[in-house]
Amino acid sequence: MKLGTPPRKLCLLLDNVLTVIKKAFMKILKSLSSLSLLCLPLLVHQAQAAVLPEAEVVTKITLAKMPSSKPMSIAYVPIHQRYYVADGGLAPMGSEMEAPISKSQVHVYGDGGQYIQSAKPGYDNRSIYFNQVTKQLETITYNISSNAGFSPNTGLFSLELDDKGNLTGNSKDISGFNAAFGDASTIPTHNPETNLYYAKQGRSNLVWVVDLNKDEKIEEIKLDLKTAGVQFDDITDYYVAYTGIKGEELAVLDVDHKAVLVFDIKGSFVAKSALPSTLKLRSQNHIAGLGYTNGLFFVYHEPEGEFGSFYGFKVSDLAK
Repeated sequence: MKLGTPPRKLCLLLDNVLTVIKKAFMKILKSLSSLSLLCLPLLVHQAQAAVLPEAEVVTKITLAKMPSSKPMSIAYVPIHQRYYVADGGLAPMGSEMEAPISKSQVHVYGDGGQYIQSAKPGYDNRSIYFNQVTKQLETITYNISSNAGFSPNTGLFSLELDDKGNLTGNSKDISGFNAAFGDASTIPTHNPETNLYYAKQGRSNLVWVVDLNKDEKIEEIKLDLKTAGVQFDDITDYYVAYTGIKGEELAVLDVDHKAVLVFDIKGSFVAKSALPSTLKLRSQNHIAGLGYTNGLFFVYHEPEGEFGSFYGFKVSDLAK
């Protein structure tokens, strides 16, 4: 542009330049929008890709002692690098000479699966877990909700360990019965980040969210079983795992199709992880022999070994 260009021509020139810039900018925005739409399926696929199409066997614990009743649940305590298998199914019974305690035992195994010890804390265990906040091994009993009527020694308790990780047989009360847990047979799991519990309700797709400080559920999650392609009677009756994995928070065992089904915290189906076809699951896998601990989904395999075995499966690349 030459010096002395008339103002009117200068304005027209600037207007043309701005029009060209505006068109170029709109073209870029349109391209970015199209790119975003193209990337969306990829992002969804990446979220699903974290769930392994086929579950990987990471550990196996062959039970060395006959269960005192049913092996209900399993917990890993990283401080001692030990697994704790909790039996359940024997109601607390007492007499004039002794207190009403359950004869169900808890069995201790090393990180490599070697048997160490058994003890009788006195509870009809349903869920055993390591509380990452309190650093305690804790158990939730049958009928914590008193839905089946009041019974002694029901609630949530901590199990004392010595400095080696052995059970001392002593325990402490944490919480008594709480109607918010719903079904008497529920096997609740714990979220250490929020200190909330997830209690699956029997023969349904419902999971109740429980705050120990409240006597009513604070939320109800409906697992999207239709999208997962299953019915409520295909999956575990009373157990849903809390994994701690963002976007893959909840998981259940599909007993009839030998798979672990993964859902997000709202109940939306994410993906499934197939279990080995050689696994022989039985009717009791609907109600017992389950756990999620040490980043693994545990399933009790009764036909293997004299007293059965627990398999620990990795079902997600994001599991820690």
